[in-house]
Amino acid sequence: MTEESFSIKKYLRDVPLPFCPGCGAVTVMSEFLKAVHEIGHRNLDKFVFCSGIGCSAWIPSPHFKADSVHTLHGRSIPVATGIKLIRPDVNVVVFGGDGDIVGIGLSHFIHAARRNLDIFVIMVNNMIYGMTGGQVAPTTPFKSKTTTTPYGSFEYPLDAARLAATAGAAYVARWTTAQATELRNSMKKALELEGFRFIEAVSQCPTAFGRRAGFKNAGEMVRWFRDNAISLKEAEKLAEDELAGKIVTGEFVQRQRLTLNKFVYRMIEEARKKVEEI
Repeated sequence: MTEESFSIKKYLRDVPLPFCPGCGAVTVMSEFLKAVHEIGHRNLDKFVFCSGIGCSAWIPSPHFKADSVHTLHGRSIPVATGIKLIRPDVNVVVFGGDGDIVGIGLSHFIHAARRNLDIFVIMVNNMIYGMTGGQVAPTTPFKSKTTTTPYGSFEYPLDAARLAATAGAAYVARWTTAQATELRNSMKKALELEGFRFIEAVSQCPTAFGRRAGFKNAGEMVRWFRDNAISLKEAEKLAEDELAGKIVTGEFVQRQRLTLNKFVYRMIEEARKKVEEI
C-alpha cells in the first residue's frame, strides 16, 4: 500500500486566505498541516482549534476543515482550557500572534504553562501588531521602528520561549520560517507529547514590520532570518551584547510532568470515592 501524498487542500475549506503576499503565516499553516499528515491524521476530526484576534488567528478559523473557536483578543488559551477539560480526548491547538499570546494574553500563557495544561500553542511571532496598524509589540526588536515608535522601540523584547520553559511548559521550541523542516519536525514531536507544548515561529511580516525595518520584500526578511538564526549551543558561547540581532533557535526544553487534565480528573475520582465511603 503506497503512502497517501500530502495535499493541503484536503485540510482547508474553499475560503480565500486573508494574508498579505509574503506573509509567514502561510508557511506556518502549511508546515503544521504537513506535520499532521506525516503523523497519520488524514483529516482534522480529532482536533479543536482556538485562536484570538490578529493575522495569525486566521490560520485555523475559518480555513481548517475542523471545529474551531475564534475568541476575543488574548483569550484563546482560557477557551482552550475549558475545551480540554471537558473533552480530554481531542487535540486542542491554539494559534496566535505574539501580541495575542504574550501581549494581551500574557497572564493566561504563563499560567497555562505553570499548570501544564495539555494543549499545544503555536505563536507566530512577526514582531509587530500587524492587523491593527503596525504598533510596537512585546516582541518587537530593540530600536525597531513601528507606527507607535517612529524613532525606534526603546523596550527590550520579551523572550517568549524562555518564559514558557521557565514557567513549566513540557515542551518548548523556537524556529524561523527559514527553517521550515525543523519547524515541521518540532510540530510533529509536540503533537505526540502531553502537557503544555509551545512553539514560537518567528515569521516575516513585510507589510507592517518589514518595510519600516528597512527590508525590501519578504524574501529579504527570510534571508535575514537564515543568516541571523543561531542554535542554543552557539548562543551559550556568546556574550549578551554579541546576541543582539540574533535569533536563538532550537528546542529549549522537553520534560514529563503531570498534566492539569490528569490531576483534575484524578482529584474528581478521589472525591467520588470519599463520597461513596460516607
